[in-house]
Amino acid sequence: MRQAVIDLGTNTFHLLIADVSEDGRLTEVYRERLFVKLAEEGIATIGAAPFDRGIAALIRYRKQLNIYDVEDLTAIGTAALRTASNGPEFVATALREAKIPIQLISGDEEASLITAGVLRAITAPEDNILIMDIGGGSTEYIIAGEAGVHWRQSFPIGVSVLFNEFHHSDPITAAETQELEEHLREQLKPLATALASHPAYHLVGAAGTFDVLADTLRDHNAPVHPTSHRLNLSGFPNLHQTITSATLAERIALPGVPKERADMIVVAMILLRFTFQLAEITRVTVSDYAMKEGVLVQ
Repeated sequence: MRQAVIDLGTNTFHLLIADVSEDGRLTEVYRERLFVKLAEEGIATIGAAPFDRGIAALIRYRKQLNIYDVEDLTAIGTAALRTASNGPEFVATALREAKIPIQLISGDEEASLITAGVLRAITAPEDNILIMDIGGGSTEYIIAGEAGVHWRQSFPIGVSVLFNEFHHSDPITAAETQELEEHLREQLKPLATALASHPAYHLVGAAGTFDVLADTLRDHNAPVHPTSHRLNLSGFPNLHQTITSATLAERIALPGVPKERADMIVVAMILLRFTFQLAEITRVTVSDYAMKEGVLVQ
């Protein structure tokens, strides 16, 4: 069956069209990513310009859906659309102008779908793993093991939120970094408690900033896997220092950093380092699958 998923993220809209077999195997037909940045003017209300960019992206996606003759479509709105005061207006406009019905889901539902996608992409875990999906409006953490999911939670610490609240200087200052880390320490107390009960030293990252890490830190000596990639963490401290000490212009010039991510990648790297230290991470794998694939496999 040919199916399509649109993930309307806070920063990025993703379209995935795939043929799904009866046993759940995915054959990708078409994939596209558009940087919309709905929270460019804040997450409380979608600004006029990002609102228009988002609708234009969905009109473009509608054309692709028609080209590939897709009738089975799931379009999912996440943090920005469930938070913004004009989220309902955006949903109504998308239906009217792009003929795309949007389903708003909770952070817990988002975490569940991410889990389904990631577990399909990696080798079945023998020990606990910490799944992490960094979005624009929220970040999801899931602890899973051979017996299934032990714990999961969505936190309002997406990169758009952290960027707007803490990253005001260029480059970011030590004081801003300290304030951000103190915020993360308070926000992620439930994660620290969950890790005390279910330690997980292997982190599996999905989407967003992890795509950058996969390009720059991939461990070329690790066994090849079709839908996941192991990182060489020895290069992370230097990459973290390079990115967090650079100006926006310098980050745009860095190899492997897309210009569309160059503004918010600083807070993402700080969030990653904080998570690595909190969970005492010794191994990182990047999953090619995330929420979109989770929708399809379910």
